Amino acid sequence: MTAKTGVLLVNLGTPDSPSVSDVRSYLSQFLNDPRVIDIPWLLRKILVNGIIVPFRAPKSAKVYKELWTENGSPLLFHSNNVKDLLQKELAGEYEVFLAMRYKNPSIPHVLEEMRWKNFDKIIVVPMFPQYASASTGSALEEVMRELCKWWVIPEIRMISQYYNHPLYIDAFVERGKQYNLSEYDHILFSYHGLPERQVDKVYKDDLCKDHDCEHEITEENKLCYKATCYATTRLLADKLNIPQEKYTVCFQSRLDKKWLEPFSDKVVEECAKKGMKKILVFSPAFTADCLETTIEIGEEYQELFEEHGGEKVQLVESLNSHPLWIQCLKSLITER
Repeated sequence: MTAKTGVLLVNLGTPDSPSVSDVRSYLSQFLNDPRVIDIPWLLRKILVNGIIVPFRAPKSAKVYKELWTENGSPLLFHSNNVKDLLQKELAGEYEVFLAMRYKNPSIPHVLEEMRWKNFDKIIVVPMFPQYASASTGSALEEVMRELCKWWVIPEIRMISQYYNHPLYIDAFVERGKQYNLSEYDHILFSYHGLPERQVDKVYKDDLCKDHDCEHEITEENKLCYKATCYATTRLLADKLNIPQEKYTVCFQSRLDKKWLEPFSDKVVEECAKKGMKKILVFSPAFTADCLETTIEIGEEYQELFEEHGGEKVQLVESLNSHPLWIQCLKSLITER
């Protein structure tokens, strides 16, 4: 009898539709996650349900309507493509499933489907290259919450991060090579932001700022999101022959001032004020194009850049279903 392995890909999630009600439901589930907004329970409930969601849902719904395509949500569409392509690569020894941490297809629903397949092993692959508690940590916690209900629990392997995997790096390098890098005044590597307190929690007795996260990976900071973002950038810049003075690592989508700096929107603004006309933006934390890439970088940053004298913000497409990205996932799975 041939042993069979189930593979669960997990991405962040998306509203079921761009309607206000569906966006409200998505934001409520997302922002009430204690790993996303890590403040006391009662304060989080008041902040999220009483202030953020009621005011943000109608505005976000308008943006999602702009993002939506004939195939629906780009993040879900690209993630499903990855699942199908990976299934072809892994063939009969594996069965690949896709779940979203928030909304649908939900982790509980997909795991219930997997439960009755009687897999000998399940490999969980969050589609987040750099570990953060608010993304990878939350996805793995939700998977474990469901698995602990099973009477029979098979062997479980969970992949935490792969920010430096050669095929992941090569896939983004190939995306970058579609552009003539010499034509751009500056290059940004923009990662999703996090509150500073969340990276501080990685360390036992001190703070993230007490470590040289911008320049090296050590035993102390190897699980720090900020450190791995900078490490990914160094690997990409080296392969693309981008000199250090020509690029900036920055962090987008912040909620307040106590988030990782420099802020991407401020860097875009500063580039324009310095007289730069064309900038190129990579988004290596996002493996599928979504609101944060297509809208925030591709449109909002373009408007901001123009307002301050710039001309063109060029977004480098995310990995989506790039062949090297599929090979990266295959490698991560078969190695385990």
